[in-house]
Amino acid sequence: MDYAELENAVKTILTQIGEDPSREGLLKTPTRVAKAYEAMTIGYKQDPARVLGDALFTDYGCSQMVLSRDIEFYSLCEHHLLPFFGVASVAYIPDGKVVGLSKLPRMIDVFARRLQIQERMTEQIADAMMETIKPKGAAVLISARHLCMEMRGVQKQGAVTTTSALRGIFLKDIRAREEFTSLAGMSLKDRF
Repeated sequence: MDYAELENAVKTILTQIGEDPSREGLLKTPTRVAKAYEAMTIGYKQDPARVLGDALFTDYGCSQMVLSRDIEFYSLCEHHLLPFFGVASVAYIPDGKVVGLSKLPRMIDVFARRLQIQERMTEQIADAMMETIKPKGAAVLISARHLCMEMRGVQKQGAVTTTSALRGIFLKDIRAREEFTSLAGMSLKDRF
């Protein structure tokens, strides 16, 4: 990341909206924004397969669903560069391997810390689980609020968007799908 170029771009934005980048309160804003964008887009420098693959273990007979739910995430909408945030629930049914539980939230952040749309992020998470863990199936449920909908445009505060991605047995077996949706069911309004 070229900090100087990004800082100059922020100065241009400040000037274009009618601000004075040399004003006391804005003097360090270009640097702060550059550092913030580096943190908010660190996912481009991370490999989900490496994150998950660093903690794969023989499952010793585990054949039931493994579910991590209510994993908070923060991302940036690629259309407006505004935040969207929410919770994700991810599940898989092992087929010889299990993954360290802390790796699932880290893998979610790999995709969330990129410019995103929620629909694609949901699919990417499911695909990464299938490709790396190689389970019998994977399922992802994400509920999020989008500031591009709340602060501008339709201005619908509190609106929640929910997306899901199902792979393997979760697509083929209605009981597995129902168990996932029952256990992963969440209400974002209760959280935010």
